[in-house]
This record gives sequence, structure tokens and C-alpha cells, in this order.
Amino acid sequence: MDIEEKGGGLDSQGMEDFEIVRSDNAARLGGPSHHEEDLSSSEKPRTEQSEATSLGSDTPISYLYLTFETALPSPPIPEQPNLDGREPPPCPDLAAYTSPLSWGAYHKSILLILSCLATFLTAYTAGAYAPPANIMASDFGTSRLVVVVGITLFCMGFAFAPMALAPMSEIWGRYPIFIIAGTVFVIFQAVCSVMPDVAGMLVSRFFVGVGGSVFSAVVGGVLADLWEKEERNTPMALFSGAVLAGTGAGPLVSAALIETVGSNSRAWKWSFWVQVILDVVLLLALVLFFKESRASVLLSKKAKKLNKWYEEMETYGIYGVWINDELAVLASAASSQITVTANLNERNISTTPRLRRIRWIVKEDEQRASLGQIVLTSVRRPFHLLFTEPVVFCFSLWAAFSWGVLYLSFSVVPFLYGSDFSMSSRVYVAMMIASAAATVVGVYQEHLLKHPQWKKQEEGFQYSDSKFWAFMRRRFPAEAPEARLYFTCITAMLLPAGLFIAFLGSNGKSGYTKAVGLGLATWGIYSVYLATFNYLADTYHIYASSALAAQSFCRNVLGGCFPLITSVMFTNLGLRGAGGMLGGIATGLTAIPWVLLIYGERIRARSKFAKTLIKG
Repeated sequence: MDIEEKGGGLDSQGMEDFEIVRSDNAARLGGPSHHEEDLSSSEKPRTEQSEATSLGSDTPISYLYLTFETALPSPPIPEQPNLDGREPPPCPDLAAYTSPLSWGAYHKSILLILSCLATFLTAYTAGAYAPPANIMASDFGTSRLVVVVGITLFCMGFAFAPMALAPMSEIWGRYPIFIIAGTVFVIFQAVCSVMPDVAGMLVSRFFVGVGGSVFSAVVGGVLADLWEKEERNTPMALFSGAVLAGTGAGPLVSAALIETVGSNSRAWKWSFWVQVILDVVLLLALVLFFKESRASVLLSKKAKKLNKWYEEMETYGIYGVWINDELAVLASAASSQITVTANLNERNISTTPRLRRIRWIVKEDEQRASLGQIVLTSVRRPFHLLFTEPVVFCFSLWAAFSWGVLYLSFSVVPFLYGSDFSMSSRVYVAMMIASAAATVVGVYQEHLLKHPQWKKQEEGFQYSDSKFWAFMRRRFPAEAPEARLYFTCITAMLLPAGLFIAFLGSNGKSGYTKAVGLGLATWGIYSVYLATFNYLADTYHIYASSALAAQSFCRNVLGGCFPLITSVMFTNLGLRGAGGMLGGIATGLTAIPWVLLIYGERIRARSKFAKTLIKG
């Protein structure tokens, strides 16, 4: 999941020249801005017919910046109908081009549900491949290890494809990328179900990963489109819960199919066909109900629609719109943080509306580099952050190991229980229950951080006499980036604890100990996953996409490698030896949030990127 990067403000030259006149070829339309609301036109003055017709096709066009907050000017109202009796073209309906941040709860909820379902089914696909691996190996005449490479290649598609898909979604929009990648996802799922040899299966699995990766990498951007940082934890918690729940549901259903159909070719083929059916339903739902949420794309479409309307009005014979110099100044400085209105009188700028022939442009599209350059930056910057920023490196290592343990469970359960569905199903059900419980607790934790006695309030707010809350406000402020780690320091310990319980506990025949242990480990993995996204996003701001891309790459590469070494590791080291080693590594990595909790401010002070953000 990738949180999007945001550019800086307008330079000083834009403040001086409120009338921006360029050639038509230079005026590219598009747009940024997540934090603005669309306003309707304000004034509709009338004037004499001679003034209304004073502009013509030879009148220069002023190109002004459009934002969601721009109060749209209105065209002059003709006093007489056109000579051929035609009515002037009606104003286009712009209701679909409002800022996603201002959408109602209903529309946001629909996109969140669709995003979580897409993520759930992607994780389902990752886990559903492992249970029938032995049957596929028998049909293909190869070993289980070769077949399991399909999980690794699936993860490789997840690791590399977002480097291109995420930038494309920021330029072309979330919707087309979702539909195109989702179509690839469905097609290669179907191809897997009829593949006659292992080589074709492995290639198909890579492209399944490429198509499915969009539902992980771009969903984070969708959540950033719809919610401000302060409101983002709950949708992020639901998104993270969907990921972990899917990893339990996939192998559970596949194992159930093997139990029902039997250990033959139909079992693994039906495991893919079930996925195809579910994914087709998802794709249709996305086509019908998913709305474009990328603010820059919506603003671009709004600008194009308005400019097309202006051209139609000019064809009718109406040139220009009523606009005053104040609006022109504000439009040319739309992205600046400097207040212009207060200085209008000093600069002798008139507030009387007059006719101007204008076209709307959007600042972000003018400053945007080529797609190739954006993809190059998308590939280069994450690795630069990975090897120069200790915080990014540590979180990437922590998240990668956690994801490796999650993918290890896909192979370790069949390794331990073979085709015994009653035993293996307990582990998968425990993983799903743990994911649901972790999601509920994750949402509750965020509400606790917003407790009025914990948060810094406006002057005059009456705090209670509680020494506990006074201590929390002083030593653990809710506004600090490290606030994302307060609860994680505790819940992340469930990862090593769960591994110790699962592999060092009782070897009873019931299998409940391993189920409980791996369930607790899944809860710990959830905590790591959620904390990584939230902390890196809050710490690196405009570089958050790159920081998250770095950990995502490491997470998927290492996660894809773990299933390959599971059998070798548990065979050579034994259940207790392998489990003890994994639990020991997890215990050591659990120190990361504690170190950041204590020294986080000092570490950020030494970060070149953090200093850049402070100066900005």
C-alpha cells in the first residue's frame, strides 16, 4: 500500500503575475490538491450588450490555476438569442469533480469496502496456492519445492510491479489502473487453472502477482485520497485486517476443497476456479461502483470540462467570463501559503468584475515530470532511503521478517499436518480470528489516542487533576509521530510469544497449541504492519511513498523466500530448533519500536530528509 507524495508551493513569480498568458500548446490540463472544496460561482453581473461583445477570437487568453476552492466565474447572459435561434450551451454538471476529502461517509465507505475486499482476495490468492502444492507436483511430475516457487514468483510480482503502477495511478488515476491490473489478475488466475506444466504455472503466478499488487500498493493511496492523516488509522486498520484475514481464508478454503473433492487434479483446479469466480465478481463491482479518488485527476477532468464549455460558448458567440482581479490573483497563487487578499488594496487591484477570456490549468500537471522520470524516481528513491535512513531500514527489516513468518505459515502447516484438514483448519481459523481481534483493538487504540485528556487542547481547556494523564501528556504526547508506536511496543511482542508457543510448546495431538501460537503471531504481524505504514507516513510526509515502497519491496522479497526454506529449515533444525530461532530473531526485532520511542526525536533530527521536511 502506498501513501502518495505531495509537491511544494508556488514560487514567488506566480505572486507577481496574476495573469498567466501562454500558448495553447503549453497549457496542459490536470491537477493536484486534496485539501480543497469545490465552490459554486459567486457573482453573475449584467452589463451593456456592447461590453458583452467586446471580446472576440483574437482576444488573448489568460490561463489561471484551478483548485477545488476556486469560486467559478460566470459568463455574460445574452440579452438577445443567437441569430440562428440556438440556446447557449448549458453549464456542465461538475458535481462529480469535488475533492475526495469532502465526500460523504457513504461514498467513502463504498470505496473502503471495495478496497478491503480487493486486498482480502489478493491475500487469499497468496495463501490458497500452498495446500494443493503436493497434488500439483504429482500432476506436473516435479517436486513440491519447485511448485512452491510459484509463491515466490507471486511475491516478486508484488515487489516490482508497484514501482510502475503507483506512479501511473497518480497520473492516470486509481480507477483505470485498478481495472487494467484487475483484468490481468483475473485472466492469469484462469490461465493457472488450465496450465498443463509447471513452467507455465510459475510464469502465470508471476503475472497474477503483478495484477494483484495494485490492490496492495494503490489501496494505500486511495485511503490517503479520502481521509486526512488524523482520520486515516481506522480505514488503515480495516485494510490491514483484510490482508491478514485473507491469508488465513485462502489456505482454509483450498484445504477444504481437497478434503471435499479428494487428492486429484480437480482439487487444485477448483482452488483456482473458486478464485476466478470471486475475482470476476470483484472486478465487476469495481467497474460499477468504484469512483475515481485521485484528486489531481478529478481536478484535471474538471478543468477540461470547463474549458470545453468555454469553447462551446465562444462558438455560440459568447466570449469571456465575469472575473475580477482579486480572483485572478488568487487563481495564479492558488498553491501559495501567502495571503494575497490583504494586500489587494495596496496593489491597486480592482475588485470590480470585468470580462476576461480565460482557460483553467492545474499547477501539478505543469510541474509533473515525464512518466519515465517518475518511474525512475519511484525505483531509485526507495532504495536511497533504505540505505541512508536508519528508520526506513529498521522498519523494512522488521516488516520483512514479519511477512516472512506469515508466508512461512503457508508451507509449515502442510509440512506439519500434510492432508489432515481437521488439524490444519484450526491454524487457519485461528489466524482469521486473530486478524479480526487485532483489527478491533487497532481501531480502539486510535480512539484512545484521541482521548481529550491525552491530546493537546486549545488554551482554556480544563484538564482533570489526574496524575496519570498529566504524565502521559508530558512523556508520551499523542501528537508525536512515536504515538503510532505506543501500543505496538506491547502488541508486537505477540509475534515472538506466538512463535515460542507454537513451536516450543506442547506437541499434543490436538494441534490447539500450534493454532493458538500462530494466531497470536498473526496478531503481532498485524501490529508490525499497521505501525510501519502509520509511522513512516507520519515521519516522512512527502517522501512517505518512497519510504513505504522500500519496506514493501523488502517485505515481499523476503516473504517470497521463506516458503522455499521452510521444509529444509524444519527438517534440519527440528520443530523446536527452527521455532526457537525464529522466535529469537522476532524478539530482537521487537526492540525497534522501543528504541524509536526513546530516541525517535534525536534520530529524526539527524535525518537529512527529516530536516528538509522541517525547513519546508
